[in-house]
Amino acid sequence: MKIHEYQAKGILAEFGVPVPRGRVAATVREAGAIAAELGGTVVVKAQIHAGGRGKGGGVKLAASPEEAERAAAEILGMMLKTHQTGPLGQRVQRVLVEEGMAIRQELYLGIVLDRRMGLPVIMVSGAGGMEIEEVARTRPGAIVKVHVDPATGVRGFHIRKLAFGLGLAGEAQEAFGEFVAALFRAFDAEDCSLAEINPLVITTEGRLLALDAKLNFDDNALFRHPELLALRDLDEESPLEVEALRYNLSYIKLDGSVGCMVNGAGLAMATMDIIKQAGGEPANFLDVGGGASAEQIENAFRILISDPHVKAVLINIFGGILRCDRLAEGVIKAVRTLDVRLPMVIRMEGTNVELGQRMLAESGLNFLAARGMKDAAQKAVRAAQAA
Repeated sequence: MKIHEYQAKGILAEFGVPVPRGRVAATVREAGAIAAELGGTVVVKAQIHAGGRGKGGGVKLAASPEEAERAAAEILGMMLKTHQTGPLGQRVQRVLVEEGMAIRQELYLGIVLDRRMGLPVIMVSGAGGMEIEEVARTRPGAIVKVHVDPATGVRGFHIRKLAFGLGLAGEAQEAFGEFVAALFRAFDAEDCSLAEINPLVITTEGRLLALDAKLNFDDNALFRHPELLALRDLDEESPLEVEALRYNLSYIKLDGSVGCMVNGAGLAMATMDIIKQAGGEPANFLDVGGGASAEQIENAFRILISDPHVKAVLINIFGGILRCDRLAEGVIKAVRTLDVRLPMVIRMEGTNVELGQRMLAESGLNFLAARGMKDAAQKAVRAAQAA
């Protein structure tokens, strides 16, 4: 789960992470009032769940409350397009108005889970303000990493290695150590999957501040954090993904034309890969789960075909807990109820596969049977391209 920058900074401040003074505004007048309270130069920042806001025109400086109002008027309501929003962009409904900073140095600081090591990894770089993915691609040596055992937390040797990599010493190293320790406490306590400060700035006065902040949370741990669930902004998420949550379906919208319905995350990933190998593009990730009912399959179908970009559907099921005959029953019911006209390719293996295939053949509906994943992907891609 993602949250807005202003929400992330509110959480981080509770753990002792220094952040600039500022508040969120939903109207032009509110933005001007906050700027007047802060005094001096302020920064007006669009609040959407995407990076690259500055390049898209979503971050503006203002030297007065009047300028802050003009900046907010330009940003609020705009469809902000960045490399993370897709071509349609995301509508801005709030802005964060913060005090301006005299910056001496910009750094990068992030914490993620290294799944290979099974430990959180803290990463720093002197290339603050840049996209860390680009830094990793072009200058991997500019990133310094340390793995931290959650049982012991951040220790002195971690800080020394990170600070040395950034060229920090003395009071700057001490302040940096306190900053990193506070960020790690927040990452651990809130079950984050990502905690990123980019940039972490050192001001001309020597203060360290989180000029920008991003927190993502592990969905599987949200039952422990009802206060975080209250921060969820459904307007920032795909309507189809929100709908899928109501039925406990794992759905992520993508940009292709082949709709996928699969049981099991690993099989779903393999299905998307083989669609690409066949020359197509998957329109979604959709895992109906191991024990899906006929009703759940119908809901999955309804969400799948609600995407206007879907030109063909590939159903790829391994019948274990979800028997093939139960899948066939659910698919037949869904197609009839929803009057689905899209080409549908079905590949199934496992428990009661012969019965399931017979049910589909005797349904009178136009299903394309496939033998093997390669055959299924090729048929689905051809059908989507011909549509």
